[in-house]
This record gives sequence, structure tokens and C-alpha cells, in this order.
Amino acid sequence: MTELTAHTDMHRDDRDVGEKPDAAVVRDALGVGVAVGLSGFAFGVTSAGSGLTLLQTCALSLLVFTGASQFALVGALAAGGNPFTAAAGAFFLGVRNAFYGLRLSQLLALPRAVRPFAAQWVIDETTAVALAQPTRRSVRIGFTVTGLSLYVLWNLTTLLGAVGARAVGNTDAWGLDAAGPAVFLALLAPMLKTATERVVAGAAVVLGLGLLPVLPAGVPVLVAALAAPVVLWAEGRRRGTADLNDPVDARDARNDDGQKESR
Repeated sequence: MTELTAHTDMHRDDRDVGEKPDAAVVRDALGVGVAVGLSGFAFGVTSAGSGLTLLQTCALSLLVFTGASQFALVGALAAGGNPFTAAAGAFFLGVRNAFYGLRLSQLLALPRAVRPFAAQWVIDETTAVALAQPTRRSVRIGFTVTGLSLYVLWNLTTLLGAVGARAVGNTDAWGLDAAGPAVFLALLAPMLKTATERVVAGAAVVLGLGLLPVLPAGVPVLVAALAAPVVLWAEGRRRGTADLNDPVDARDARNDDGQKESR
């Protein structure tokens, strides 16, 4: 039923928005894949500088393939954090990809045999490109081209970075460990469209940075994840109070929402 609804919605979008040339989709996807893929060099250097071997560094990019989680892991290890704490922080950062997959599974509507392989490419960049497309065909092209170009380039530059880490020297002096988070923030910022989303992001930043001096490496990012439920709870309380103070307006607002959903 879910796939049928998504299929209907996609065809409705096709009529309303129109086709997008395949060449334009490929160009946009390659632009993202190449731009982000080059930052794999920074990960390779940072990972090698944190003490991981060449094989371990390359295995992370081949098997994990989610830049923010990889940088979080090696960053925590480089700061002397417990390996389990570092892995937990990387895991929670990677959980967001599961939610991306829920949406992309509807838009891509891939055969079951292909889905496990496609899941490896469900990351921030492929999701951003896919969601920007107007038709199912362009969604599939954007997802595939972005995923393929980024996977190949990310792993290649990871290898080059790990091999060339000795020539670079002290990675802290170059600030290469900030490349991954910077790319992640650049992709995230345009997606923060509502006030609640911006408050969650801001609170997470304050918690993460504020707790760095007092908590072990890798723990602040776990605590920062609490920003979302806390802000959402506060927002729910605020709306509940508003409903009690002005029940007529609240009822009208609910009716308007119901009419919009029915349309």
C-alpha cells in the first residue's frame, strides 16, 4: 500500500512538475559526487594520523561509507576516547541513514534483490540529490550517479590520503579533521527550514561544543542527540498550553490541517 501511494504521488509530481533532462540530473549528481568525494583524502589523512592502519582506514570507507560517522570515530580515537564510546557516537550519527532509507525506498521503488546493495549508498548526499528530483526516473538516475561517483572517489581518495599521511605530517596543523563535519553542515543547513529544526540544531551544537572540555571524547556527540527529544517535548508543551488558552483557534487550526491532508 505504501509503495502504491508513493507511486501515485510520483506520477502526480510528473504531471505537475514535468520531466527533467537526464543530462541535467547526471551533471548535478556528478557535481555533488566529485565535490564531496574529494574530502575522502582528508579522512584518509586524519584516520592514519589517529593511529589506524592503512587496511583499517580503507575498510572503514568501503564498509561504513558515511563520512560524518567515519570522522566522528577517528576523531574520538585520536582524542584518546574509548573505542566503544567512539563507535557508539559513530553509530548514532549513522542512524539517520535508516530514516533516509524509509523515504528513498518509496521514491526509488527498487526490486527487492537490489535493495540491500542500494542501502550501502543511502547517505546525506545521495538523499539530497534524489529528493531534489521531480520524477521517479530522475530520482533513480540522481541516486545512482551520485552514489557510484561518490563511492568510487571517496574510497580512492581515502587510500591516497592514508598513504600520503606521512608527507602531510601533523593533521591538526592542517585542520583536515574539520573537512568532513564542514561538508556535513553545508548539506544540513539548507534542510533546516522550520524554527523547530533550527532550535534542535542549535541546541545540539551548544551541547556538543559545551561538553567537549568536561566529558570523554565521543560522549558529547551522544549527549547532543538529546537535543531533539527535549526540544520536541518543549514544543509539544507549548502547543498544548496554546490550545488550552485558545481552544477555538486550536480547533480551527486542526480543521484546516485536516482539510489540507484530505486535499
